[in-house]
Amino acid sequence: MSRITAVEPIVVRRKLARPFYFSQWEQHERAVCLVKVTTDDGLYGWGEGYGPADVVAAGIRFLTPFVLGENPLHNAAVWQTLYRRSLDYARRGVLVSALSAIDIALWDLKGKLLGQPVSVLLGGPRRASVAVYATGLYFTHTPDLPGALAAEAVTYAEQGFSAIKMKVGLGLAADVANVRAVRAVLGPGIQLMIDANHAYSRSEALALARAVEDQTIGWFEEPVSPEDYEGYAELRLRTSIPIAGGECEALCAGFRHLATQHCVDIAQPDLGMAGGLTEGQRIAALMQTFGANVTPHCWGTGIAFAAALHFAATLEMIPGRLMAAEPLLEMDRSENPLRDELATPRFVPRAGRVAVPTAPGLGVDVDPAALAAFA
Repeated sequence: MSRITAVEPIVVRRKLARPFYFSQWEQHERAVCLVKVTTDDGLYGWGEGYGPADVVAAGIRFLTPFVLGENPLHNAAVWQTLYRRSLDYARRGVLVSALSAIDIALWDLKGKLLGQPVSVLLGGPRRASVAVYATGLYFTHTPDLPGALAAEAVTYAEQGFSAIKMKVGLGLAADVANVRAVRAVLGPGIQLMIDANHAYSRSEALALARAVEDQTIGWFEEPVSPEDYEGYAELRLRTSIPIAGGECEALCAGFRHLATQHCVDIAQPDLGMAGGLTEGQRIAALMQTFGANVTPHCWGTGIAFAAALHFAATLEMIPGRLMAAEPLLEMDRSENPLRDELATPRFVPRAGRVAVPTAPGLGVDVDPAALAAFA
């Protein structure tokens, strides 16, 4: 019987060649906390937490004593222990991200021990590949931002993406100009979503929604503060654009607010901070019970993407029907050497889809040379 002998948080980072920004702050580097969980028979699993990397690493070190010596096949029992040990201090935030990272690593280990991919352990994949959308179109300091965003959008369309998400949050006039410029070059055949990163008040978000409703927007993501559940619910009833959110939520307890107040059409848990794959399944069941579909948020390395890919492969859209739509998975296209060089094999979209790994566990490993370069 395998036992866990080591839990190692590893912070990796790299400065960006070209900083970019969104509605909240400017991004000058990408930094992520990975975790490697090893057993006494030499097997290991990789996980990843979403949030400030150094702080997530501290959270993992805090939780490590409650993981050592445990059976990695008992991942749900370990999850419950970590949840109880962190509940008094952080019902959301970096300790939950630390729990999430460890949970993902345990699923990777469990798959390797049982010789099965994570998607099978989650109940079975509903599809061999998952439709992905390109996340990019961040803001840069350029004299012609609408033109730059439109040109970038064209590159994603040429790469085969049938859905693209762009940033908003610069103010009504700038946002409308940017959205119209992007839609003009994409035409009607490519789905376009907008993401404000909670930049707006209720009235501002409603004004923007109504100003771009004629642009056929797939969803309006994080239009208001993640604390403003009433604002989400009100906006959802006052625009025809579907409302999305949830990347700032953690655990079923957090998503319960979105569910019971009917805040979103599309829930977006990030498995690296919402509670891992274990809680991710519960969140999906909760949100779908209240009529919301699930599209995972993902903005990390290939480890986080692999976990979200296995998860998305098992999701079913509601309501069910013969010609039902498929769930989408976020595929970040902004500059990120950590995403592109750490995990092997690298995930490559083909015609807007990514194949679900069939190797045991997550189906990816970390390149030692790249890890040494980034750590």
